[in-house]
Amino acid sequence: MRVTVFGATGRTGREVVARALAAGMDVTAYVRDPARLGPADGARVVTGTLDDDARLAEALAGRDAAVSALGVGRPLRSDPAVVDGVRRIVAAMEAAGVPRLVYLSFVGVRDSRPRSGPVIRHVLSRVVRNEAADHERKEAIVRASGLEWTIVRPPLLTSGPAGGALRAGEDVAAAGPLPRASRADVAAYLVDQVTARDQTRRAPSLLP
Repeated sequence: MRVTVFGATGRTGREVVARALAAGMDVTAYVRDPARLGPADGARVVTGTLDDDARLAEALAGRDAAVSALGVGRPLRSDPAVVDGVRRIVAAMEAAGVPRLVYLSFVGVRDSRPRSGPVIRHVLSRVVRNEAADHERKEAIVRASGLEWTIVRPPLLTSGPAGGALRAGEDVAAAGPLPRASRADVAAYLVDQVTARDQTRRAPSLLP
């Protein structure tokens, strides 16, 4: 399986790259700064920005799937550049004939908000409402595409070890006020979804 990882230098993105390589996938990491990627022996690195259509096309040529682990561009503020970047990634995938997209979002976006836990609901509606709005815009772009997409909505991410006890589904509800999941577990699920088809064109929450 040939997969391109966007957001590969972020904390979750680096976990995705490592797990995809460990699973025997042919990995291309699309990065703005290769020095931030860390150990990724065996990965092909393409350097570029989200507004560089030629480099996006290079990173997606001959690929079977892509994983987007892009974070927010400007915390607490709306960032149209990242929203436009997702639009460009989707367009580049469609132009290159790359069918599968596994897209990292956040629990509490759109229809998952009532089941996200009271603390997350409060934070999304007040503290990070601009980020939440951007998440919804990006999800809408993915949903409107012709890709075989899966939108994954984890809760607050931690750097703890993998525990392997996450529940996935569109009807899954938080068991506590502030659910958390390790990046290692979320990355494992993202990589599994590259080849899985049980959540195609669905947006499962991923909760402990």
